[in-house]
Formats: sequence, structure tokens, C-alpha cells
Amino acid sequence: MSPSPQPGPVPSPGAHSPRPNGASRTISEASLQRVENLPGYTTPVFKGKEEQRAKVQAEVAAKGFIARELVANEVNWFYSHLGIDDTYFQNESVSVISDHIIALFGAKVLAYTKHDPNKLVIDLEKIDEKGNGATFIHTSRPGLTSKEGPAYRIDALYLDNSTPEKCYRLETYRSTGSISATASQQLRCYFITKCNFPSPPPPSTRTDGKTDIRAVSDRSFLEKATEHTLQVYQEIMWRVESRYGPVMEVFEVEGSRERRLVIGYKMGGTSRFFSALSNLYHYYQLYSARKYVEQFSNGVTIISLYLNPMPNSSAPPIEHSIMQVMKEASLLYCLPDNPFFLDVSDANHAVQEATYAYCGWVFAQHFCNRLGPAYLQLKNTLDESNPAHAEVLNNIKRRFREETFTRESIAQVIHAHSELVRLLYVNFAMIHYPTATDASLMPTLSYQRLQTTQPLSDAELYDKIRRSVPSKQDLQVLESFLIFNKHVLKTNFYQPTKVALSFRLAPDFLPEIEYPKKPFGMFFVIGNEFRGFHIRFRDVARGGIRIVMSRNKENYSINQRMLFDENYGLASTQSLKNKDIPEGGAKGTILPSLGANPRRCFEKYVDAILDLLIPGQSPGIKERLVDLYDKPELLFFGPDGMDINTGADPPVLHLIHCAEGTADMMDWAAMHARDRGADTWWKSFTTGKSAQRLGGVPHDTYGMTSLSIRQYVLGIYKQLGLREKDVTKVQTGGPDGDLGSNEILLSSDKTVAVIDGSGVIADPHGLNREELVRLAKLRVPVSNFDKSKLSKDGYLVKVEDQDIKLPSGEIVLDGTDFRNGAHFRFKADLFVPCGGRPEAVNISNVSGLVDAEGKPHYKYIVEGANLFFTQQARISLEKRKVVLFKDSSANKGGVTSSSLEVLAGLALSTEEYIDLMIFKDGKPSDFYKSYVKDIQFKITENAAAEFQCIWREHARLQGSKSRTRISDELSSTLNDLQAELEASDLFIDLPSRKGVMQKAIPKTLVDQVGLDTLLDRLPESYQRALFSSWVASHFIYKYGVNGSNVDFFHFARDLAH
Repeated sequence: MSPSPQPGPVPSPGAHSPRPNGASRTISEASLQRVENLPGYTTPVFKGKEEQRAKVQAEVAAKGFIARELVANEVNWFYSHLGIDDTYFQNESVSVISDHIIALFGAKVLAYTKHDPNKLVIDLEKIDEKGNGATFIHTSRPGLTSKEGPAYRIDALYLDNSTPEKCYRLETYRSTGSISATASQQLRCYFITKCNFPSPPPPSTRTDGKTDIRAVSDRSFLEKATEHTLQVYQEIMWRVESRYGPVMEVFEVEGSRERRLVIGYKMGGTSRFFSALSNLYHYYQLYSARKYVEQFSNGVTIISLYLNPMPNSSAPPIEHSIMQVMKEASLLYCLPDNPFFLDVSDANHAVQEATYAYCGWVFAQHFCNRLGPAYLQLKNTLDESNPAHAEVLNNIKRRFREETFTRESIAQVIHAHSELVRLLYVNFAMIHYPTATDASLMPTLSYQRLQTTQPLSDAELYDKIRRSVPSKQDLQVLESFLIFNKHVLKTNFYQPTKVALSFRLAPDFLPEIEYPKKPFGMFFVIGNEFRGFHIRFRDVARGGIRIVMSRNKENYSINQRMLFDENYGLASTQSLKNKDIPEGGAKGTILPSLGANPRRCFEKYVDAILDLLIPGQSPGIKERLVDLYDKPELLFFGPDGMDINTGADPPVLHLIHCAEGTADMMDWAAMHARDRGADTWWKSFTTGKSAQRLGGVPHDTYGMTSLSIRQYVLGIYKQLGLREKDVTKVQTGGPDGDLGSNEILLSSDKTVAVIDGSGVIADPHGLNREELVRLAKLRVPVSNFDKSKLSKDGYLVKVEDQDIKLPSGEIVLDGTDFRNGAHFRFKADLFVPCGGRPEAVNISNVSGLVDAEGKPHYKYIVEGANLFFTQQARISLEKRKVVLFKDSSANKGGVTSSSLEVLAGLALSTEEYIDLMIFKDGKPSDFYKSYVKDIQFKITENAAAEFQCIWREHARLQGSKSRTRISDELSSTLNDLQAELEASDLFIDLPSRKGVMQKAIPKTLVDQVGLDTLLDRLPESYQRALFSSWVASHFIYKYGVNGSNVDFFHFARDLAH
């Protein structure tokens, strides 16, 4: 796929925009996007209308509900004076039409008895039982949204879940006549029909490779659309296909004040959008004469609105307000279901103010529930190293999060203080609203609105809030809005087009008591069906994007409350693991709403963050933002899998690693960054890309993570003089997974049990090694183990098994329960967790790994799976003399591999990268194979060096400090030294810099590109990080955490050599 422009709309009136032939329109030309005053659709004339009228009149009379002398008049009014389109009469049966006439007559009688013509309400519907469509007819006052109207149901039933395989087109129009001589209401008719795409599709008439709209259209649409409409929709469609966000265009109708707004987007890109658009144009006192929703088999949706000003309107003229409607439609596309806008009669917030209120609402949910001084006093009193005290603190923290501020209570505060929220919005907008760059452009309505409200300084605004709000809780919520305003450094809020809202925050507002280590940067993303964060602890940082899925509403509430804390904890843990690579720790989290598509949430999250990383250069599409940070930023994303909340209390999260799915998502993100204009860094934007398609280095294929785990296992054997084939081992994570399969393939021990998602395979005499290797090579779980290869004491228990007897005579009632606790029942020399739930062993169950005599089940533990043990559980086991190496030391091979994947992306030009890193005919280049070997060598070297450093320090202290704490201190010392070195002038010394870079960059890359060229290409911030990480890690690994200044002097003196 060739690079495409940034997501956005067709250039709108008032914007410079490129034309296909390279010429550009002037502003005056763009503002004259006129169309003739003709319908965009032809209305078919129903030739059988008079014959049908006669049959309807006879049936109405026969039913007897209307006096015979009145029947002719009622039927005539319905057919001739209401102004209902012939589409209705052609589509409906005689029986349905007669029922509608009777219903209309009955409604008139009811309104008469109430002596109020305004009480005349019609609400008719016919929904096809086979799912082929529906008809809705109801009374509708121009310019007013009816909460009882069918628009919301139409969204839910027919539009929100559209796919090319099942989608519906919609025509809706307002009757030209009123319901009766005494009532002014008009009828609005909605006709929904299931799309009928020809199969096979007709051949395209185009020779340029572009989509031919006629080849992907519904038959009835082609019958009704005029040639001009087809041309307009064709242009819109091409732009939708080449962009990620919505496409918008406004047309001026000659000889009238009508404006036609056409919006195109990819199916599923938003929801509840059709009804939200009605709220929007009604806010500006516009009404729609006609509306159309067209669906196409290539996955494109196009909405067309025919908008007119209300008579005697007090709103700004449509000539001005239409552009504001288009601007705000892009915000509605992001957040169509906004509780602070839908109730416009009460809140009276414009869309921009309502969207700001929504963002502040979400921000307050995460950052209002602070723990406060009482928690600090308790924290200082208790001993966090004591597991029981730590658990008490954790429970109190969770209780504070749950009970202080709820989503509902925060929303009530916002509704109750709408005027203060409006002032807070003005405070936000005065900073981030972009100034007009062209004096000939008329100021937008939103800008004019800002000028009518006297902006207050931060101090004045805080004082007004303090004086206006008596409740301390309400005050805290509104203060959080002010905190939000003061810490937003840049946002895509005012971008003409976007798919989600993103904010780059300065993290200074985070209280040190809860977040002792201050992040370097924070991103906050809000979408219609998700919210997310990204936290990094250094300028150059890398980490995975975790998608947190919820099983039910209760789990979603728990995940929502804990999302930021989880993100902070993950990023902080990543910092410990990233100790000897250039990138510091980072992590992203995405929380989809219940039922949301996680892939779509990920794509919107990435696109919204890219809005803040890539300067906008396309007027009307992606424009320059107000950037208070004012420095280029690079983020490096990686795969992380999905968390699924199981509903336990406290919540236990299953981490699902989807190797193929995440590779595809990482591929998409890299290519999308390239399409958006990240010419130099798209190759390094994501790691975990597919090897063949985008030159990624898959950890599982080359055993990258397992290589570092293996160094710790081998280190233990060497230090303690053990023979591997005599060592008994238990492992979680089976032969179907990355770590599990590679652990089997790399080892030659006596494995007595393997536990995975399918069950438990165990044999006290040692599992057949050849059979384990067979499963590992096939990547299938232990349920496929050939039971004939087991000894008489061996057994296989699958999760679906019930009431089965083990060789010992023990009865297993439930296979799943047996599997979940299996790691507590076995004893062996070595335990290597390569999969399983985070916090599977915690302070409340760690006693299960100790027998009745106080003897641990395992002598040595190398924690391959992330977070398998809690910190307290590790320390508890080490107190019982277990030799334990924690995850952030043992499994860092994956992050080393990802780091060097980033380096290749930054160091190679696009042409070199395609030539050297991307497979040809399914095979890697010699460069790729050599580079992978370099990566494997670096992983082995770093892991062995860290193992020796921890082992030496533990011996020096004679076991007085646990290896777990030594590992953490080693990471902290390395990170601190690296930060000091980045800020020092040692990097400026060119001989030292070159000497370090020669050793830090893999030889294959240096030989291919040349050191001087590499130093020209790599961003200086990255070079500083690479230089300081290599110096810090090699110094600490050589001299230990207590290396002196003199030691460093001698070490630094030799850097140039």
C-alpha cells in the first residue's frame, strides 16, 4: 500500500487544498462549492398511485373506524396534502397505508379531546420480521430533537453494527404539508432497506486502479442517485479509503440558503452518530429536509444531510454556522454519546464545551480519588516490607478508589455547575485554540464565542470556583478540571479531523505519596468506546501496549478505577527491566468498553497519539497544534497481549499473548505512521512486527526471551556445580507458547511436570524428553502428550476432566481447579514459570510452596513469566533460602531484542530497511540472519553479566540482602547512573562517544552502514541514551553497585579504545 495523506476530510470551503492535478484552489474558489438547486436523488413516480388510492379508500371504509362521509377527505389529505414522497406509497402495501391513515385520524381525535393541537402525536412503525428493513413515521417539529423519535433506535438496530455483509441504507425526509388544518406538525418518514449488492459485483470501468463506486453500490441507490451525487460520493469514497478518520464536505445550493453536509467514514468507525448529528444541527437552529445514509460493499459509509435555517431563527446565519457544524461533527464522531451534550435544553453546552466536560469527567474519575494525608500517616506508621502491613495498605487504597468519587457523582457536579464548567472550558480554549493563520478567513463561531466570555486568570478562576461551590467534594471535582487545564501541553482537541481525543500531559500533578517516581511524560486518550494512557519514565523509552478487556460491568468498573495505577506500575516495572538498553521504561494501556472491538480501540489510540507526534501540515485536515512542550517526541510501542479480568476479588488478570494478532497490530501501527508522514521513524515506531512483511525480529522464533532466562539457569548450575541432566524441574507455560516451547528445546534437565492452559502432564521419573520436544516443535499444548510415553506413576489431567483417579489413588474432582493449583503440589530442584496468571503466587498463598516441615518445594526459581510472583512472595521464599531470580532480571532478553529492532529501524534508510530487513520470497537476507545472531549474542552477554553481578553482591553481603532486592537496587542504580550520564558532558567527547558506539551498536549494522553515517542518522536524544546505557551497564556489571568514583575514572579513561 502506498503512503496516503493524513486522516481527514475533503478540503472544506475556506481551506487551501490540493487538487488531483496538482493545482490548488484559492479560498474564494473553495467557498463557492456550489451545486444546482436540484435534488441529489431522483424520486421515482409511482404509476399505480391512483389505483392504490382507490383500494386504500375502500379498505379504510371497510374497517369502519372512520365515518364513511369522512373517509374520502382523510385519504385525500394523506395522499395529496401531506407531501409524502412516492417512495412510501411504492414500498408499502394497501393494508399498511390504510392502518396509517386510521392511526393518524385517531391521533387527531385524541388531540382534539385535549384541546391542544400540539398534543397531536403520530408514532407509526413497521419492522420487517426477516430483517429486510423498516419504516418509521412520526410527528416532527423542525429544529427539535425528539427523545421519543426513532433516530436512536435506528442507530442501534440498523447503523451501528454495519458490515459489508449486512448493512442498511436509509432515506428520511420531512413531509411538505402539515398533519391537519389545525396542527402545524409535519411527519418525518424513515425508510430503511437492507443493502442488495450484486454478486458477483459488476466489472469496474476504471483503468487507474481506484474503486469504481458503481461496482460497490446497492442496486436501489444506483437507481435513485443522480450523476452529480455519484461524482461527489466517488470523491468522498476515495478519500475515506486513503485515510483513517472521517471525511467531510459542505455544498452551497444555488439560489437558496440550503447547505448540504456530506460525511464519509469507514464502517464501524463510530456509533450513535446519525442521531448525534441531529442534536448538533438542531443546536444551531437548523433543520433537515432530507437525510440519506448510504453503505457500500467496500466498507464505506456516507451520510448526506440537507440543512436549512429555521424561520425566525435567533442563531447565527447558516452561512456561518455550517462550518461550525462541520467542525463539531468531527468531535461528535469521536464522542457521539456525550451525556453533557445530548440534553441541550438543560445543559446548553455547545459541542466543544460538552466534549471538554466529558474529557474533564474522565480525568476526574482517575485523579480525584486521591488518598490524602490520612493514608500518608498510616503508610508512615506501617512497615511495607511486612507482607501483612502491605496487604492492609493495598486494601485501604482500593477502598479509597472505590468509594470517594464515582462516575455518577462527578457527572452530577458537572451538571450542577454548568456555568463554571463553561468558564473552565474558556480557560482551556484560550491556551489551546489555534490562532487563525490567514487574515482573510472569518473567525469561527467557536472563536467568536470565546470572545464573548471574559476569560479569567487561573487565580481568578480558582477564587470564583472556591466562592461559588460550598461543597468540598464538588470543589475537588472542579479543581481537577483546573489541574487538567494547567497540565495539558498539547492536544488534538481542535484538529479539524480525528478519531479520538488525545492530550500530552505534564505529570507534575501526580502526588509523590502515591507515585514516588515521577514519569517523564504522559499521554491521555479518550475515544467513544475506550480510554487509555501512555506513561514513560525517560525521553527515549519503549514498552508494550496492553489491552485490558472486561468480562462484565462490575469488572469494567474495577478496571476503570485501577487503569492508571496499573499503567504506572507496568511502566515502572518496565524501567527495571530496561536497565541496560537505551530505552527507558514505558507502557500503554487501553480499556475498551464492554462489547467494544479491541482492534478498533487500538487503531484509534495509535492514530490519536500520532496526532501529537507528527506536526500537522494539511489545512482543513491536520493542522499545526498549540505545542507548549515544543520539542520533538518519539514513542516506541511494542506488543503486550490482552488482560482479561476474571472477576476474582481482588481482581486476577489473565494475560493472553496473541502472537499473530499482535504482530498484525504492530504492522498496522508502523504502516499507519508511515502513511501519516513519519518518514524517518515509522520503521522503529513499533516492535514485534512480522518478520516477513515488515522485518520484525519475533522473540519466539529466535528464542530471545528464553535466551536470557537460560543464562540464569546455567549460571545457577555453574555456581553450584550441578549437572543439568540430574536436575528435576517443574515449569508452567507449555510447549504451545513462546517461553514454554523454547525452555523445553534449550534444556536437557529431568522435567517432572509441565502445566499449561490445557492441563497438567506429570511424571515423577521425568517426562519423556523426545515427546516434549515433539510437542514444542509442533507448538501444541500438553493435552497432546502421548500417554504411552508416561511411566506407571505418570499422568495427564486435562482441564475438562472430572472425577478421574491418579496413579496414587487420589481423585481429581475438577480438572480446571487441579490445573490452577498444580504449581503448589509438586516438588523439584528447579521451578521455571514460563506462563500463568500475574500474581499467581502472592503473600496469601505463598505458604503453599512450603511443606509441613518448613521446607520449600523448590530450591531454585528463575521467574520467566512476568509478575508470576508478587514482591512479598519472592522475599518470603528467599528468607527460606530459595535461590530466586526475579522476572525483571531473568526475562529481559525480549526487551533487548526489541531495543535492537528499534535501532535497526532508526539506523537504516527506508530503502535499506526494505532491502535488508524485509524477507524476499519468504527468506531473510544474509544481513538479517547476521543481525539476529548479533542480537542473540547481546542478550546472552547482558544476562550473564547481570547474573554474575547479582551473585557476587549477594555473596559479598553474605546473604543479608535478598537477590530480589539486589536486582531492584541494581536496576535503580543503573537507571540513575544512566540519567546522570545523559545530562553530563562525557557524551560530548567525540573519541569516547565513537569508542562506545562502536561497541554498543551490533557489528553487522556498523559494517553495513558505517559508524559515521550511523552517528549522522540517529537522533541525538537516542545517541545519548545509547551511550549512557552502555557505559552505565558495563561499569556497574564490572564494579558492582558500590563502584567508586575512582573506579569510574579508570573505566571512563578507556572508553575511546
